[in-house]
Amino acid sequence: MLTHPTLEKLRSMKLFGMARALQEQLELPNVYDLTFEERLGLLLDRELTERDNRRYSRQLKKAQLRQRAALEDLDYSQPRGLDRSLIRSLASCQWLAEHRHLCITGATGTGKTFLACAFAHQAIRQGYSARYFRMSRLLQELTLARGDGRYLTRLQQLAKTQLLILDDWGLEPLDETEKRILLELLDDRFERSSTLIASQLPIELWHPFLNDPTLADAILDRILHSAYRLELNGESLRKARVKDR
Repeated sequence: MLTHPTLEKLRSMKLFGMARALQEQLELPNVYDLTFEERLGLLLDRELTERDNRRYSRQLKKAQLRQRAALEDLDYSQPRGLDRSLIRSLASCQWLAEHRHLCITGATGTGKTFLACAFAHQAIRQGYSARYFRMSRLLQELTLARGDGRYLTRLQQLAKTQLLILDDWGLEPLDETEKRILLELLDDRFERSSTLIASQLPIELWHPFLNDPTLADAILDRILHSAYRLELNGESLRKARVKDR
């Protein structure tokens, strides 16, 4: 068999994993002890693995997560109200398949951002797309997009993101334009994709934070009726680490 033409054909078809696997097979002394089906199966396995790895790396970069975090690294030693059974259930990502939401609340330093990024990382592992934003910066970006004609395109892009993280919800007051943008953003995603909100504000204060009964009702209805809730408590993990030194 002419090896080089076969390798070149695989590369031209962008089957780089198969090409690498074939080259490695040909260097093995006992490769012909395997059947044709076994060798083909190994080539296909390698191609699929490399494609999955490339997709994972691409989606992880695109997500722009604020922290490198994984659910396996969660620290349960500090008493902050983490529900292990709920974490395990959410780790399955079934809530994403059902287009449900997740609200994580707690005082500063209790690990909200870490947890949000860990759930996003888990989602990417399982084939979902994710994107992290601080809420104020996203609303500023969308406000600018309204002025230069990119607004609808940007909303469509965000609507396709399967897990959108809005961190620091309620940290800064919103003007009327930002509230309406937030409503449009959430309405486009309603029952189509999932949103994770991390906030220092307890959920019962979200309505007064929005400071507009009509818009607040509309915004919160699109989030809370199908949302899981994680309420973190206890002392700041940053302070606890300083004490332990």
